[in-house]
Amino acid sequence: MHKYVKIFTTPLQVCKKYKPKFGTSNRNGVSLPDFREMYGADPLYSWIGLDSDEVYAAHKANGGITSFYRQLGIGCERLVREILIDKFGLDSNEVTWSYKYTKDNGKNAKLSLDARIDLRLGTTKKWSDQIESWLSAVGKKLNLSDEVVGNLHGAVFEVRQGYKSADSKRQNADLRNAIRAYNDGYLPVVMILSNQINNTVSKRYANDQILVLSGQMNDNQTECTYAFFKKVVGFDLAAFLLENKKVIQKEIKDILKTLISP
Repeated sequence: MHKYVKIFTTPLQVCKKYKPKFGTSNRNGVSLPDFREMYGADPLYSWIGLDSDEVYAAHKANGGITSFYRQLGIGCERLVREILIDKFGLDSNEVTWSYKYTKDNGKNAKLSLDARIDLRLGTTKKWSDQIESWLSAVGKKLNLSDEVVGNLHGAVFEVRQGYKSADSKRQNADLRNAIRAYNDGYLPVVMILSNQINNTVSKRYANDQILVLSGQMNDNQTECTYAFFKKVVGFDLAAFLLENKKVIQKEIKDILKTLISP
């Protein structure tokens, strides 16, 4: 199996072990036999027939699909990092970026973003023209001043499979990341591999001068994740996914079959 395919699909295997918790504190979830016993001992649920395999399968599928999307996001993060490591000759420390901050409760915390491109590291110097040209184009798109663009020496990325919600906590975290990124001379980027993103969030990020790259299929490297990879990174990510789609689809189909069964 291609190294990148394995990196992308391995996190999804966690979903095969998913079991619903049914309100219990069992970290491993409730098995089908335990569910039958628990619901069978409940007068109402047993009277109306909720102690059935179908109900267990419904709960498993409902929670399991949430787990599936979470693991898909992890697969996307790891895939992007590995490609950047290989293309730019980086190590695991150079490809990530982190900073310390003080939480509302006064405790210190450390936050890491998923990926980084820095013109001062590795073989990114070989790609400096493409990267600098891209940073300049993004600067115009986001209405950044010439001074800000001139101080940028790379970009940091929050990688996601999709962004369908408008969760305020997540948005505030992304805004905090962006402020710290600009302070450190990095362009803040939210990179989405699908085209699933909340329009309100997308507009807010643009107004806050955070670049959003998504899976919309066009040749604009300041809009499309795949155009960015092809033109700036030098790796055709879209072609890679298409060439390996049968293997990936088989893996995912097997996982989904497990999730919808009791």
